[in-house]
Order: sequence, then structure tokens, then C-alpha cells
Amino acid sequence: MRLTGSALRLTVIVGENDTWHHKPLFTEIVHRAHAAGLAGASVFQGIEGFGASSLIHTTRLLSLSEDLPVAVVIVDTEERVRAFLPQLHELVTEGLVILDACEVVRYGGQDDAGGSKGAR
Repeated sequence: MRLTGSALRLTVIVGENDTWHHKPLFTEIVHRAHAAGLAGASVFQGIEGFGASSLIHTTRLLSLSEDLPVAVVIVDTEERVRAFLPQLHELVTEGLVILDACEVVRYGGQDDAGGSKGAR
């Protein structure tokens, strides 16, 4: 898949302990994005944060090191990302969903024809 120029970045921030049918929610989001044919998805674990509950979760204090923030970032064309949003409405009951316009400068690995490394 070729993806350059104007695009839309979807960022979903949830807790690492959030689940969907007994598996991590972030994993379900990535798998659904893959099944939907989106260009790529990456998951990033935060080391500290707070959300609507105002409870700070951090790796610095052992007692609060559970349920750290996790961000799933997906970039594709606006049309494809917006078509994916209804699936997120089903999955994300607590968390933050953000859309940002962005510009893709490069997408792909060394071998764009087949064995592309792409987004990770």
C-alpha cells in the first residue's frame, strides 16, 4: 500500500488493563485495524499519566504501577480512518479517542514491493 501526503492520525488512549473478551483492548484494536486493511497501527506504553478518574498511574511508585496508559496510533487516509470509527465506538467505553490531520512523508520499508517492514 502506498500512503503519502494528507492523512488522518487516530490515537486511542486506554489503560493497559482494559480488556475486550478477556484479552487486552489495545490488541483487539490493532487486530481490527489490520482486518480493516488500515495502513498500520502501533502501540505505545506510557510511563505515567492520568485520565478522567484523575488517579495518577506511574512506573515510579510500585503501588501505582498498574494500568499504565497505552496509546494505539493508526495513520491512513481520512476516509479509511473515519470508516473504522464505528468499531472503536463498540470497543472503547473508557479512554480518549483523538483525530489529527497529518502529512505522511514516507511510508514503507526497504522493499516496498513485498517484504516491507512498514509501520510497527
